[in-house]
Parts: sequence; C-alpha cells; structure tokens
Amino acid sequence: MHSFSFLIVCGLRQNRSVKSIAKASSLRIVGGLSSAETGDWPWQASLQYNNIHRCGATLISNTWLVSAAHCFREERCLSTLLKPPSLKRSIKTIIIHEKYRYPEHDYDIALVKLSTQVEFTSHIHRVCLPEPSETFPYDIYAVITGWGALTNDGPTPNALQEATVKLIDSNTCNKKEVYDGDITPRMLCAGYLEGGVDACQGDSGGPLVTPDSRLMWYLVGIVSWGDECAKPNKPGVYTRVTYFRDWITSKTDPGYSPCLAVLVAKRGSARSENRS
Repeated sequence: MHSFSFLIVCGLRQNRSVKSIAKASSLRIVGGLSSAETGDWPWQASLQYNNIHRCGATLISNTWLVSAAHCFREERCLSTLLKPPSLKRSIKTIIIHEKYRYPEHDYDIALVKLSTQVEFTSHIHRVCLPEPSETFPYDIYAVITGWGALTNDGPTPNALQEATVKLIDSNTCNKKEVYDGDITPRMLCAGYLEGGVDACQGDSGGPLVTPDSRLMWYLVGIVSWGDECAKPNKPGVYTRVTYFRDWITSKTDPGYSPCLAVLVAKRGSARSENRS
C-alpha cells in the first residue's frame, strides 16, 4: 500500500538519490545519466503528437501540467504520457501566456489541463511550486530531466535522462560573451559556463527542480531555450517559475482573486533556439 503522505505532500520522491549529482560524461541529456527507475521523477510528463514525444511537462496538480508556450506553436492536438508507468491522458485545455509571442523567448509558459484527473501514487504525483517571493541562491545544484536529444540535433533516448546543473546569476548570463543582454527577469540560466551539461531539443517544457532541506522538490524553471546544446558560455535558459507563480494560480484555481487579496490586505493593515 502506498504511503498516504504521497497523496497530500508535493515534491516527494520514492528514490531520493540523484545519480547525476556529479557531472557525468557517459550518457547525455546532454551530459546526464539514464533515470529509468519507476517513479524516480514522478511529476515528469511527455507531451506527444501521434504517439511521438514533442516536449516535456510537469505535473503541478492532479489536473494540470505546466510546460513551455513554444511547444504549442504548431500542434494543439497533443496527448500526455506520464511514464513510467505509462499513464496516458488526452488534453482538454491549453492556456498560453497572454504576452507570449513566437519566436520571442519571453513569457515562455503554458498550462495544460488534462481531460481526466490523475490519481496520485508514490510513482505519479505533483511537484512543489515555490511562492512568488521565494528566492533560490545562485550556484546551487538543480536537476533537469527529459527525453530530449543526447547531442545537439542528435538521437533521442527511450529512457528518461537526468542531469545536474548549477543556477547562474542573470548578470553573468547577460555578459556579452554569454547571452549579451537577452536574459529578462522572467528567465533563469542554469548549467556550466564551461559547457558539457545541458538540456537539448525535445527537453522543452520539462522541469528544472531543486530540493529543500526536507528533500521536497520545487519547480524552479521550465526548459525554454539556448544556443545549441552544452556549448561553452551558452548555458540553458529556463522560464523563471517564481515570476509566474501568481499567473499559474489565477488560471488553475477558479477561486483565486488577486484583486480581492490586495483589498483584504489593505484593510487588514489600514538559442538562440527553443528546446523543442
């Protein structure tokens, strides 16, 4: 019988180890390791068109996934597969951020509503979402997962890949030799300036997660874009989840009213390329 805690607590993993915590040089997400064990990353989903993987996504409730807006620029008749184990759901609704304009990279976030809800188990459940005010220190480790290419424009794996990267501050990422001012407050860089480990084509929309002291995993970023894959001075660029936390809540929680929340508070106080 599955632990009841998995049904009520976000961000828990059955297998708490991270195989790729040290940079590896064998298999590549680019530069990562295979993560084939059931339930290793229980919030990871595959967005598919005609049963072919197109993008990653992250389970944030038993009804909603979050992904990248650019994943839906062509096909909207996608299905989603949570694997392993293989649990397939059709998509009911896609909400793309109102300010997203392809082929620009800014506001690269979308929400996906499943046709029928998912029953949480130890192998399938949601990631934790950070609060809007939460800050994640730069230079900490985070993990990317996905079924994207193993090299730039290269082959794709059957097994889910994982890799560990470091968060990079935006000032560094905006340096002329890196992304020359293209990083907005809605973006987050992660990787290594020396290259070698990165998300790649097909990883778009997937999660960048980091654990807290209780080993509960939080969604820090969404795979968005980069200059090819794993090149020196060209780390991966992710949609910054804290920036969009209120937007996510406003779209997924019908009872959410930011205006009401503000009123109550006042009264109380008197690459470039996309990665798909």
